[in-house]
Amino acid sequence: MEIIYALAIGVLTGSGVWLLLRPRTFQVIMGLTLLSYAVNLFIFGMGRLTVGLVPIIDILRQADPSLYDDPVPQALVLTAIVIGFATTALFLVVLLASRGLTGTDHVEGEELEP
Repeated sequence: MEIIYALAIGVLTGSGVWLLLRPRTFQVIMGLTLLSYAVNLFIFGMGRLTVGLVPIIDILRQADPSLYDDPVPQALVLTAIVIGFATTALFLVVLLASRGLTGTDHVEGEELEP
């Protein structure tokens, strides 16, 4: 399962970088979105997820960190998802405004002729 998880992060990262290098603004926005998904998965995977353990330290038990789940990566990923959604929406609005003003959706502002 760890290999599949690592491959998923690698595919998302590679696809995001490839889309970032494309000449159209929508593809650049999709590349940024895929990169943010890859980073979220990476952070979530580093959180040492365990099944059936509580994320809160119990006073009656011994304070052994291996007995608890780490809630910080989960909170970071949840926050990053919300911020990523908001910035993607903002980027799309700016893309539509830019396309309306310039008449093209190329990153450099003008289409290259082959």
